[in-house]
Amino acid sequence: MPDALEIYNSLNSAYGPAVWWSDDAYTVMVEAILVQNTTWSSVVKVIKALPQELTPLYISSLADAELESLIRPCGFAKRKSMTIIHITDWFRQFGYDVEKITPLDKNELRNHLLSIKGIGNETADVMLVYAFHKPSFVVDAYTRRFLMRMGYRFNTDDAIKNFFDGCLDYNYRLYGWYHWLLLQHGMNRCKKTPTCHGCIFKNKCETFISTVGISNLSDNINVP
Repeated sequence: MPDALEIYNSLNSAYGPAVWWSDDAYTVMVEAILVQNTTWSSVVKVIKALPQELTPLYISSLADAELESLIRPCGFAKRKSMTIIHITDWFRQFGYDVEKITPLDKNELRNHLLSIKGIGNETADVMLVYAFHKPSFVVDAYTRRFLMRMGYRFNTDDAIKNFFDGCLDYNYRLYGWYHWLLLQHGMNRCKKTPTCHGCIFKNKCETFISTVGISNLSDNINVP
């Protein structure tokens, strides 16, 4: 099976160049909360529809019900609005200044984020990479499904992180690009019902090979 760097190079050839999130750390924090259990297109719709620029001061000026109404297209509006309020309050402790946060050790900062109600491992890692530029591999459902189908057997998300950490340069941009590339592959090919026709990993994918048989590998075969 290919190692993490081989997988990255294949993904980059197929889907690159990778796309980055917003350059504004607070926007990343809010978007990372909004995208929980919904589509990215819904997040874009909400952000574009805001009557003012997305800033912590603007969000702090809103009544709870008003914030809920603005983010309702993303679903779970009440829960997500409270998490946005909590992350904004946390950010206020640093004077809304990212430069006061980035000196924190990655694990210390991760614990800060995980202590905020509504922020789990995946959301915290997205914030670490895209908002605070800390290399922390984002493990999501797309990544787990892809690795499982390829034939890797990891029992925990920490084991998955170790797999990537062991092969990659410790660079936050590389981690961020890798996450985006896996996301693209998961949405376009390795879906719940995969589209294996033309997949770049077809000849290395345990699930595909076991389904069609090693002697039948062909671009003309599509596994439902």
